[in-house]
Amino acid sequence: MKRTSVIAIFDVGKTNKKLLLFDEQYNIVHEESRPLPEIKDEDGFSCEDVEGLTHWIKNSFASAIADERFEIKAVNFSAYGASFVYLNEEGEVFLPLYNYLKPYPKELQNKFYTTYGGESLVAKQTASPVLGNLNSGMQLYRLKYEKPDVFAKIKYALHLPQYLSYILSSEENTDITSVGCHTNLWHFQWNHYHKWVKQEGIEEKLPPIKDAATIAGKTITGIPVGIGLHDSSSALIPYLASFTDPFILLSTGTWCISLNPFNHSQLSDYELHEDCLCYLSYKGKPVKASRLFAGYEHEQQVKRLAEHFKTDVNHYKKVKADPELLKKLKPQGRSTYNAQNGAMVGQSKFAKRDLSKFNNYEEAYHRLIADIMEQQIRSTNIVLKGTAVSRIFVDGGFGNNPIYMHLLSEAFPGIEVYAASVPQASALGAALVMHQHWNALPIPSDLIDLKLYSAIHNPTT
Repeated sequence: MKRTSVIAIFDVGKTNKKLLLFDEQYNIVHEESRPLPEIKDEDGFSCEDVEGLTHWIKNSFASAIADERFEIKAVNFSAYGASFVYLNEEGEVFLPLYNYLKPYPKELQNKFYTTYGGESLVAKQTASPVLGNLNSGMQLYRLKYEKPDVFAKIKYALHLPQYLSYILSSEENTDITSVGCHTNLWHFQWNHYHKWVKQEGIEEKLPPIKDAATIAGKTITGIPVGIGLHDSSSALIPYLASFTDPFILLSTGTWCISLNPFNHSQLSDYELHEDCLCYLSYKGKPVKASRLFAGYEHEQQVKRLAEHFKTDVNHYKKVKADPELLKKLKPQGRSTYNAQNGAMVGQSKFAKRDLSKFNNYEEAYHRLIADIMEQQIRSTNIVLKGTAVSRIFVDGGFGNNPIYMHLLSEAFPGIEVYAASVPQASALGAALVMHQHWNALPIPSDLIDLKLYSAIHNPTT
């Protein structure tokens, strides 16, 4: 039996760790998923089990190689950001992978920003809102001042995607998508590390930056190994590979994140105040991103609807877009919604609406989506401003919601609005950047399944 040529991709999230095999047409031909329980760091705070993760990577890769159905031609990685793995002189992991949700000491944070020009200036320069441990460079700064003896023993700090690559290649590298992920490390105007990185002795602990499309090294059996990618940047790659005209990717889930790879303007104080930031694409270009807590808000309000109308909590999935209700709910061109607490995490207006005023569940649910849409317009407009975007692609949960999609198309009448479906987008992106190293076939033109929406008509494929 002839083996199928595949690329292996490890996609490591906070909750689930996945191994996916893609064939030469980028179809998923094998998938396995495994949750790994967290452990505690020295302060008792939950963190990733690096040893357990390392064993799983090695064992599952060995099993995939032994599978006679497949011939692995290359391997790459996508993983969550804001997390470092620390190696000593012997190339061994010797510290925990600290959780980016761990609270950051306020006094040390103030010391850093006071030294380097203040929160506003540093945030603009690094395209990184002040986020504590979520600014991964601050984790190294913290180690230097809280545990100088430990800091001195660090030979290399590898962002998690690059550590995964190191497991199989034994090569230390740095990747621009990880460095450019709200880390405080990268000066977006100068296009190199911020001055503090050198002054604090951090730069020497970061391996050389390699292009995302190059090979980090090879496995002991000679299989090319990619350097790994930050998962949010990786998820954009199928879209960047498929479309050249300016677009926004609206990735929906708990957070609804509007990503504009064609907005390269410097972040303003207003944008930073609204929780806007920049990523770096795999080609080193800024990707402006704004986020809204809309998926969470939807989850809370449908519980409220279910309780009031005595329905199942998932009843909203049966609600069809009503053309007459949609006409009444047509969004205004400019949102009157004001962000709360300096970030797009506030409740929608629906949270304070009297549910007894609605005739039925369907009418109330249309109103909920319209209120969320008012927030969404504001959030997406932050990254849309000043760019000639011709399309908005919506992936994730709200892409399957016809009321949301019709109202979004009403809100942006000069832009084509599509529901987009890309199975395992971040893993697929990590596979695509390795294309030249393993696949002689052209990249398929149908990687993304699209449905075009208009205001009150049915979607068209």
